[in-house]
Amino acid sequence: MQLDTVIFDMDGLLIDSEPLWTEAANEVFLQYQVQLTPQQHAITTGLRTNEYVEWWFAHFNIPASLIPEASKAMLQCVTEKILYKGKPMAGIEHIFNYFISRRFKIGLASSSDMQLINVVVDKLGIRKHLNAINSASELPFGKPHPQVYLNCAAEMQSHPGSCICFEDSFNGMIAAKAARMKCVVVPAHEESKQPRFSAADLKISSLQNFNDLLLFAL
Repeated sequence: MQLDTVIFDMDGLLIDSEPLWTEAANEVFLQYQVQLTPQQHAITTGLRTNEYVEWWFAHFNIPASLIPEASKAMLQCVTEKILYKGKPMAGIEHIFNYFISRRFKIGLASSSDMQLINVVVDKLGIRKHLNAINSASELPFGKPHPQVYLNCAAEMQSHPGSCICFEDSFNGMIAAKAARMKCVVVPAHEESKQPRFSAADLKISSLQNFNDLLLFAL
């Protein structure tokens, strides 16, 4: 099937927000006498905020009744950090120009809340290029469930088989593949050699590296 649609994840792919999510989680979790290691943070990368908090509260036997307030605090904290400190990932201008020039429909499918998505989209100045913006925050299931990708494709009237997804996390990659879409994964440098990313159709080190040769290979 002819590829004519590209769907981007957001956190860690378009904006360098994963360190800021880690900062926010550390600050909020400290109130509950919990400190996560970098390895623990990586396990839950790509999950929705409430799922992230729920996972670790269950792990550390923190009462579930405290999840809503912790999730709200974490979202507020990371939104402020991204607004003031967030930086675009390398290659974002290249990748958008690449697909715009080839007349691809362009969507965004993120696990983040729409409040945060809107902050990032406006900060990066990409709203005018997006044909669809979808959040998994209010869906019954978030990534690695494929629904947010399927919803994004449907909004653009694109068949899943005509879509390429760009992801940085393992959970996001699984969501894209479960949606029966091509997946290009751009893992964080410290995770790039993990064999689990071999499930992607293509792995690259930067958005800047994507080109015609790689597109045709898909």
